[in-house]
Amino acid sequence: MSDDNHFDIFLVAPPGLEAVLLDETLAAGFAGARQVPGGVEFLGGWPDVWRANLTLRGATRVLARIGAFRAMHLAQLDKRAHKFPWSDVLRPDVPVRVETTARKSRIYHAGAATQRIERAITDTLGAPISADAPVTIKMRIEDDLCTISVDTSGESLHKRGHKSAVGKAPMRETLAALFLQQCGFDWQEPVVDPMCGSGTFVIEAAEIAAGLLPGRSRSFAFELLSSFDPKVWARMRGTAAPAITPPATPIYLGSDRNTGAIQMSRDNAARAGVSALTQFTHHAISDLPRPDLPPGLVIVNPPYGARIGNRKLLFPLYGALGKTLMERFAGWRVGVITSEPGLARATGLPFGPDNAPVPHGGLSIRLFLTGPLPG
Repeated sequence: MSDDNHFDIFLVAPPGLEAVLLDETLAAGFAGARQVPGGVEFLGGWPDVWRANLTLRGATRVLARIGAFRAMHLAQLDKRAHKFPWSDVLRPDVPVRVETTARKSRIYHAGAATQRIERAITDTLGAPISADAPVTIKMRIEDDLCTISVDTSGESLHKRGHKSAVGKAPMRETLAALFLQQCGFDWQEPVVDPMCGSGTFVIEAAEIAAGLLPGRSRSFAFELLSSFDPKVWARMRGTAAPAITPPATPIYLGSDRNTGAIQMSRDNAARAGVSALTQFTHHAISDLPRPDLPPGLVIVNPPYGARIGNRKLLFPLYGALGKTLMERFAGWRVGVITSEPGLARATGLPFGPDNAPVPHGGLSIRLFLTGPLPG
């Protein structure tokens, strides 16, 4: 870290959505943020780390790059790791886990490098090493440069802390937030998800409209670091919410043919505090009504076939989705997330240019997006 206690802060993004996360980061006031492979980075201090974890909806996790040094061999790594100021960040009473990657370096054995870092931490600080520790140190060795980061998030940030029920192939909240942003979601416009599953898209949209912070219901690894200031954090949690007046009636609507999914969505919305803004109903795609609302966004994450069911059986489902939307949703934009371009084409919807593929659950998915549907 530099003398003024500022350092590189790295926001991990789903590959393919780095530019979308950059837009969110800049809009949130993190000046100087720039897109880099795998995410977004900017220069800041510990309060910026806390605020990023609390407020950014699309980041997977927040890493603080706390130092770097060069090492050509393990003995040199061992010596410099013992001189590293671990106590500036770590606490002697909090267990630590160390993860190492090595690439294009004379130190190529990641396991041996991990052992040297672990030994340095225990020798100089006394902190115990544990495989399930709440704090993780990540060391990247590339071109003989050892960069040391601490994972300040702990559990992935898609775990908002208020959802207990999920469907068979859930969309992560972080991905849902980025896809909503990629669709050009305006928090004042209605959102409809006709295959809502556990309600992720609808609940995310409602939370954005209500100004509810994504990290409000959970704890973070940075709370266990020596750099943590509970008083500053308490003020930040109490004052960071923007002053937004949410819509007076539900305009974030979900439906599903599975009655269990509808109850799941309602329960999740209640835990998230957005029941008044959301509505979940039980019916099939072909029975989807046009809401008595201004045109907005239809966003849907249908089954892909690779994981749930047989892909060939899904073409009629996608066809029914496209037919229903074309007939009843003139003026609405449509976003369809799927791993199969052929299934997207089966909707017959007038999608624009392809967006970048995004890895998700072992598959490669992408957003297919239309402009306002013709009347």
